[in-house]
Amino acid sequence: MSDDEPRTSPQTGPETGPETLRSVDLVKIGPERFKATNGRGGVLPIGHGDDPDFTPVELMLAAVAGCGAIDLTLVTGKRAEPTAFAAHAEGHKIRDEGGNRVTGITVTFEIEFPEGPEGDAARAVVPRTVQQVQDRLCTVGRTITVGDQVRYRTADQD
Repeated sequence: MSDDEPRTSPQTGPETGPETLRSVDLVKIGPERFKATNGRGGVLPIGHGDDPDFTPVELMLAAVAGCGAIDLTLVTGKRAEPTAFAAHAEGHKIRDEGGNRVTGITVTFEIEFPEGPEGDAARAVVPRTVQQVQDRLCTVGRTITVGDQVRYRTADQD
């Protein structure tokens, strides 16, 4: 295997390489306020909770809900577009002997489809698709569930 070929494992596929890398940049924009920017130019303010900006925990909940919502609508949308779609994500931010963390994360979907055969087909796949979102499809939820160490470092560390 050459150095430019991604490493693979039977469980996860490519482990490194440009096709798997995702990133955002963060810059300070005020006291306890930051701006996240993705490679496509999307911008998202992040705050401490004393302003209207999303906190990091709220962003995590939004990411879990958004990831599941996208996966759910990708599958059901092949049958019928929802006439209404909403998701609610919640969890408890706690501090215990393990440190700060969020427990009991739950995402609840409210989804409606049009009447008729296409809507019926979409409704029929919702339970199985929600289970697949939980068990294997949602990258954000799976990362939280399966886990991997987050490494923090400074730019001058190699």
